[in-house]
Amino acid sequence: MNAFKGTGVALITPFHDDHRIDFDSLKQLIDHVVSGGVDYLVVLGTTGEAATLTSAEKKQVLKACLEYNDGRVPVVLGIGGNNTQAVLDEIESTDFYGVAAILSVSPYYNKPSQAGIIAHYTAIADASPAPVILYNIPGRTMSNMTASTTLKLSHHPNIIGMKEASGNLEQCMQIAAGMPKDFLLLSGDDLLTKAMMSIGGSGVISVLANAFPLTFKTLTHGDSVSALEACFSLLDLNGLMYTEGNPVGIKNLLLHMGIISSDQVRLPMLRASLELSNQIKSAYQK
Repeated sequence: MNAFKGTGVALITPFHDDHRIDFDSLKQLIDHVVSGGVDYLVVLGTTGEAATLTSAEKKQVLKACLEYNDGRVPVVLGIGGNNTQAVLDEIESTDFYGVAAILSVSPYYNKPSQAGIIAHYTAIADASPAPVILYNIPGRTMSNMTASTTLKLSHHPNIIGMKEASGNLEQCMQIAAGMPKDFLLLSGDDLLTKAMMSIGGSGVISVLANAFPLTFKTLTHGDSVSALEACFSLLDLNGLMYTEGNPVGIKNLLLHMGIISSDQVRLPMLRASLELSNQIKSAYQK
């Protein structure tokens, strides 16, 4: 479980202006975050725009990430959805060589009951050859996983942790108070990382770590004073990352930093407006 403590970076998928995958920029990004001290990579999650990638492209991105990473840090693969059988089919058709775990989002749109969520994740955990990290993000799924649901699932032998992005610290405390000793409670909100770790969390799966891996290394592994300073340093930029949707903001920031060649996203997302781009550039320079 120690492999997933600290900072996991929710990698973007860089695109050329014509929307093709930019593998050169992806390699440069991976070198940037790994050399900067992230503990593991999370590939093909929300920030990676997995929803707008074809099945063939997903396989290409995973293969490229494994090649560029070259075994330096563990790789977590995003596999989730609101059709349980389709998720199981994707698991069956995936080559898990080099994949250390999967991150699977709670079913969205359908708004299942808590019992339905438990049955969904149990089926996934039973089928997955890699350990499973749950992902609760009610702002996207419109369906919150309660602390009770998480704690019931935490006892499944193939479920090792939870990315919690509800923003509800009381709910996170209830999970931390009742979870098994080796269960991983991971922040899904960059700015709440310090608070989550103070109540028993193990780290973060971060968007801004694409840009600032060293800052997140300090935030998750530094002493309390330096960790708090690192957290405060993100205040001006963090909100701008989501003003026009994720990963619009982080891609624009990475473009300003010269890490990727274009901040292109795929519809229905649009690249950052000029106003937002100027705000991000100003906050970054500050």
